Amino acid sequence: MMRYGLIGPTYPYRGGIAHYTTLLVRELRKDNEALLISFSRQYPRLLFPGRSDRDPSQEPLTEQAEFLLDPLNPLSWGRTVGRIGQWHAEVVIIPWWVTFWAPAWSVIGRRIKRLQWEPSLVFICHNVVPHESSFIDKMAIRAALEPADGYIVHAQSDADRLRELWPGARISVTPVPTYAALGESSDVPLPVTLPEDRPVILFCGFVRPYKGLDILLDALPHVLEEQPVHLLVAGEFWNGEEQYRAQIGRLNLEEYVTIVDRYLSNEELSACISAADVVVLPYRSATQSAIVQLAFGLGKPVITTDVGGLPDVVDHGLTGLIVPPEKPEALAAAISHFFVDDLGPQFEANILAQAPRFEWRRLVDTIESLVQTVTSK
Repeated sequence: MMRYGLIGPTYPYRGGIAHYTTLLVRELRKDNEALLISFSRQYPRLLFPGRSDRDPSQEPLTEQAEFLLDPLNPLSWGRTVGRIGQWHAEVVIIPWWVTFWAPAWSVIGRRIKRLQWEPSLVFICHNVVPHESSFIDKMAIRAALEPADGYIVHAQSDADRLRELWPGARISVTPVPTYAALGESSDVPLPVTLPEDRPVILFCGFVRPYKGLDILLDALPHVLEEQPVHLLVAGEFWNGEEQYRAQIGRLNLEEYVTIVDRYLSNEELSACISAADVVVLPYRSATQSAIVQLAFGLGKPVITTDVGGLPDVVDHGLTGLIVPPEKPEALAAAISHFFVDDLGPQFEANILAQAPRFEWRRLVDTIESLVQTVTSK
């Protein structure tokens, strides 16, 4: 049994990383002792483009946590390290996903490494470099991540970026585990009414430029030449939906697209995925995607692009289809192929067979193996 200290978001905060932290600590607590420290405040309102950072789910994922950390209050950084010390954590795990956290993580990480018993410090890097990054971001990454003994990443491309910074770093690459637990919530109706006479394509999650919704919209007229389909876009538009509404109008797609512009509860998101025939993620860039793991957890195939670690998770021709990024014609051909050749039942059976590959236990095993290499040095 190991004593873990985790620092990161959990309920009442929303989003994939909050879910990830919660599910990880839940798995760790099956065979270990784990302290979860979360935020008394996550972001100042000025820096958060979403409407709220709180999870609206009726039955949210929850685990016991202590809400001590405020990124703008250095006194809380000291309290966080003090609680880690009081707990006498043998391993401390911190998530990294955006450079806003660099000052806090830089100070907290260095103070943790100065604790008398020298706990192992592991960063789980959801994105080593932010999707929209600058030179300042890269300087912040160096400052924040340098104290770590080892790193967990979810794409080989992120491992390569870390090795550019620290050639001798201990890095383990492992896929994002399943988010099937989000689909265990009580059944709720779809947030909108969809046509019943045609298959449904789903694009979901935060709508940001790197996720390529515009590419999917450009592909849709080509799909409609082959057969009728309906596109459901479900997720909060961080930069507004006006440009996408205008694109839908230019392409005469009004009757083929439904938009739900808000953050969906776990129950609503699961309902949307369950109602879809296929989830389409035409990303321009990515490391991994929690949406893929939620789709797979609910038995739904995925069509996505050859970026980041997505091809390592979506098995082309078995659990989904992979196309080149920023190629609307290729994306349209893949969607048409999926429906014309009725690939759904075959893919769904393969997804079920591959489920053990994405269990949370495998992530914990990866962490334990990484820590063992640190402590045996």
